Amino acid sequence: MTESIPVSLGNRSYSIHVGPGLLADVGRLLKPLAHGPVPVVTDANVAPLYLDRVISALRAHGIDSCPIELDAGEGTKSFRHLEKLTSALLASGVGRDGLIVALGGGVIGDLTGFAAGILKRGIDFAQVPTTLQAQVDSSVGGKTAINVAEGKNLIGVFHQPRIVLADTEVLTTLPAREQRAGYGEVVKYGVLGDRAFFEWLEANGNKALDGDPAAMAQAVATCCRMKAAIVARDERESGERALLNLGHTFGHALEAATGYSDRLLHGEGVAIGMALAFRLSVKLGLCPGQDAERFIRHLKAVGLPTEISDIPGGRPTAQELVEHIGHDKKAKGGTAVFVLLRGIGDAFLTQDVPVDAIQAALG
Repeated sequence: MTESIPVSLGNRSYSIHVGPGLLADVGRLLKPLAHGPVPVVTDANVAPLYLDRVISALRAHGIDSCPIELDAGEGTKSFRHLEKLTSALLASGVGRDGLIVALGGGVIGDLTGFAAGILKRGIDFAQVPTTLQAQVDSSVGGKTAINVAEGKNLIGVFHQPRIVLADTEVLTTLPAREQRAGYGEVVKYGVLGDRAFFEWLEANGNKALDGDPAAMAQAVATCCRMKAAIVARDERESGERALLNLGHTFGHALEAATGYSDRLLHGEGVAIGMALAFRLSVKLGLCPGQDAERFIRHLKAVGLPTEISDIPGGRPTAQELVEHIGHDKKAKGGTAVFVLLRGIGDAFLTQDVPVDAIQAALG
């Protein structure tokens, strides 16, 4: 059974469809949006698994589609691959009134959304996320970007999708490490504003990760409902939406310091970043220590890292990480913005964090 979750943004509103088996329904759901050739952008990991199925589903509904396959990995979110993708999209013949499909994880969704946002001054696109992280987070809300040497997601645009199709059945093919990394984004929702959801995850998180379809579908749908509501209230991240960056200020610095490599997956960086945010909140006297311990205990129970020393291949220095934090796109007036916690389910934004406290948390 699938669930349709509205993202209410006036004339740019769209729906997130969540449930098993949605890939088979891609043609029917995209038919009203498709005008002319529909490029399907994917990567070398996803293509062998799902590309033919999506192309066939589109063609079954009379939609002419063409595949564009890119390299897999975080390194694809770059100017070089953006140029490669925009050239391929132009060659596909997609028109300004057309539709581009992003079939893949967060990298493909971010890069394709960015390309769609700037190509011919804006073309519609559909998100068909194939990873847990993308289904619960990056595919929803229209934030698209690429990485540069100075930091993660520093070049990009807000460009909302026309539809999101989150087929929870495809998550069963993810490698265990990638599945756990995506769970870092799932647990974030409970910590930032829904203690009851966190408690549900304590009881059911491992069940979802072990392949229980109902538990996984419920987790994805709950996250999508929360994000849809936040995006509707604060699309451009001027206030409340910034809470969704919980763990990301630290996490993005860790990703930059490790060269956006497979030493540290995005969700793993977020998990460590949230653990650091809890520890910093405790050090500043804002959060009870038992809440931090409870959260970190849950991360460990599902197999996620909680310490900088958990990253293989050498530990980034505190100074290096502070420098990356200074380049964070969320900084205002040259000062980093942090999401800190008063407890599980109670996050807030602040710029009032002493540098020595940040260094101590990273040390």
